[in-house]
Amino acid sequence: MNISFGSINFTRTPGENANFGNHKTADFSAVNSNIQKQVVYLKTDDMLYSGGNGTGLSFYIKYADESSTDNPVVLAKGVDEKGNKFEQKIYINHINPSDASLVEMRALEAYCHADKSSGLSSLPPETGTMGLTDRSNFLEMLKNNIRDLTTLGRQDLSTIYLNHLQVYSHFAKKGSTTGGLGSVKNLWQG
Repeated sequence: MNISFGSINFTRTPGENANFGNHKTADFSAVNSNIQKQVVYLKTDDMLYSGGNGTGLSFYIKYADESSTDNPVVLAKGVDEKGNKFEQKIYINHINPSDASLVEMRALEAYCHADKSSGLSSLPPETGTMGLTDRSNFLEMLKNNIRDLTTLGRQDLSTIYLNHLQVYSHFAKKGSTTGGLGSVKNLWQG
């Protein structure tokens, strides 16, 4: 019997054990020619964030040497969705959640110690399709996500995202003008 999954072919003779672990022949030649390397950065103690999304964008964030309490600065290093290496210096106090990149928002999320105890990111699921240079209004994205979750009857999840929206909205109003985010960090605790 021949079983085919796209360009992968498995061959099984009647009466043979169907366990693929002790068999058999598989032709991966067509698959191997199309494989792209995906870079994954494993988080270390000095990293604020390590991760990526479904586009292939993968990066980590660390504090920059010149970072201070009044002027927090981080470095983001990684590969973009096309596999090109990048490095960005991000000034936390200059991030505008109404017009930010995914990397900037991950830096803000990490700096603010976002509450992820629910297992959810503080950013909406739509960020899974963003590339390195894409910018978006994360406050509007969160509002739309909250509306959709409420419509679906998921008040538990909409409450979590509402808390994230409040923190990022507070930062947008106060963070860049105060030069510090102490009050924003405290909002995660309720």
